[in-house]
Amino acid sequence: MSDSVTWLLLAYRIPSEPSRLRAGVWRKLKALGAIYVQNSVAALPEDATAERALRALRAEIGQMGGTAQLLRADALAGGADLVTAYNTARDDEYEEIVDRCRDFLAEIEKETAEKHFTYGELEENDEDLTKLRGWFDKVTARDRLGASGREATVLALDACTTALDGFADAVYAADTDGS
Repeated sequence: MSDSVTWLLLAYRIPSEPSRLRAGVWRKLKALGAIYVQNSVAALPEDATAERALRALRAEIGQMGGTAQLLRADALAGGADLVTAYNTARDDEYEEIVDRCRDFLAEIEKETAEKHFTYGELEENDEDLTKLRGWFDKVTARDRLGASGREATVLALDACTTALDGFADAVYAADTDGS
């Protein structure tokens, strides 16, 4: 796969002050899933969505008083390194979600052990799981080169769903018993 990936490269310069401009560009590139090839040179696998986003960011950099060039590139050598770096970035994001899933499961266990079966707690946990799924959807959308961490994340989210379903059953049973 590394030989067939075409990359979009955004090479940019931004005035050093105010530093919030540089941080804003970094955040936008991170949200897109870009990896840095060098300082101020970010790469994304080519697709229409990435191109639109990078063209818009290039225009924004110009409005900040900076300069930017958007390039299409095929790696002559080192392409596998770019793919590895890109997939490692996705795997790191997947691992963060798995870690949060562990926290979620620990919270469900704690609430279950304390028999804290309230609709308020159920709603809070449901919102937390919805956020985790939304985060997963964003990472999955950026995962255009097939990072290996996706499957473990799917399993972790499934475990969270099962745990929440069990907690909901306990909340409903407590409600029924209490009436």
